Amino acid sequence: MKRSEIKRRPLADTTLASLEPEATAYRELDGDGLYFRVKPNGTKSWELRYKKPDSKWSWHGLGGYPDLSGAMAREKAREAKRLVASGTDPVQHKVAQREAKEAASANTFSAAAEYWFQRKAQDGRADSTLRLMRGYLDNDVLPALGDKLLTEITRRDCADLQERIEARGALNTRDKIRVALRQIFSQAIARGLCENNPASELGAIAAPTPKAKQYPHLLEPELPAFLQALRRSTSRTPARVATWLVLWTASRPGVVRYAEWTEIDFERALWSIPADKMKARRDHVTPLCRQALEALRELHRMTGRGRYLFPGIGAKKPVISENTINLTLNKVGYKGRLVGHGSRHTASTLLREHGWEKDFVEAQLAHKEQGVAGVYNQAAYLEQRRAMLQWYADYLDALEAGMTPAQRADFDALVNTTGTNVVTLKRA
Repeated sequence: MKRSEIKRRPLADTTLASLEPEATAYRELDGDGLYFRVKPNGTKSWELRYKKPDSKWSWHGLGGYPDLSGAMAREKAREAKRLVASGTDPVQHKVAQREAKEAASANTFSAAAEYWFQRKAQDGRADSTLRLMRGYLDNDVLPALGDKLLTEITRRDCADLQERIEARGALNTRDKIRVALRQIFSQAIARGLCENNPASELGAIAAPTPKAKQYPHLLEPELPAFLQALRRSTSRTPARVATWLVLWTASRPGVVRYAEWTEIDFERALWSIPADKMKARRDHVTPLCRQALEALRELHRMTGRGRYLFPGIGAKKPVISENTINLTLNKVGYKGRLVGHGSRHTASTLLREHGWEKDFVEAQLAHKEQGVAGVYNQAAYLEQRRAMLQWYADYLDALEAGMTPAQRADFDALVNTTGTNVVTLKRA
């Protein structure tokens, strides 16, 4: 329909729908200052002609057609005119409303939680840790608090969330969420978004956490039989070497599984692990004992052409599964008695009981102490740890072969020394 064919106003719905575009944009009066605008590309919209408080004429866009029908546009025009009559510019009023909405959106718990999460990502948290954080935000926290304004969330809201999580027995998740809530509100206070932290005292009403169970591990009297059983293992070479490497280096099984050949320096007998593989997100260097080097040279003949020491099967499994090491232990009769991660506790306990310095042990475990002592050096106590790990590997060999009193005395004399620390073993 051409604009010259319009018969009446206000414009009928059929007219609005059928008005044809022209070479230039044009407006047709609907009535009482309300105009229907048609652009050359066929886009249609509603505009109100009004006089601003400074007496200058201006246009106020009300919305596009057909989303905004004729009846709806006329009602919006009447609302805008009421604002004009009260001395308010409807365009400035619309801008103020949008800014207020944006400000309110920025002040929601959801926005504060996203800010907290992004800070964690920027701080270099491990991908696995970020996935866990994302999970408890999306599954527990945001459904309960996400749409609420920070200033509206009460201590009761936070307590209810904590109680729901406790009710399903997820106490570890409960603890992590309690810390996250406290941090999110603390950041919001620092940014001037709220004044109080309603999650600050959740610990006072939290259900008691059962005493944590240690990973299954072995103590020294149990090691001879275990080491003999592991030596007889019929598991595939990669699985056996991965298991021994966990034992010899006291490394986390996940770090061992993802070890790459480019990280192994045979000449210097070092394994350099990048920060993104470490739990604490810090580079770590671990010495390799003579036994580990021999096993890795054998393994290199099998997997050395690839990226990983312990490759998996297929593109979706770049490395051996997380169950491989534990399965190797299970097959030699130690199911429920020892797991890969428990070997770290075994090493720590044995080394400390024999007098090795705590700092050497903690550095090898890549633990970080609090305060100034916790300032981290990836190669801290490297030579001491080299001697300690060689001592430990030799000690395990002696236990496996049958420790003599003379050998035990020799081992004791080498504790906390560097340099040659080899005790001659006589196998039956």
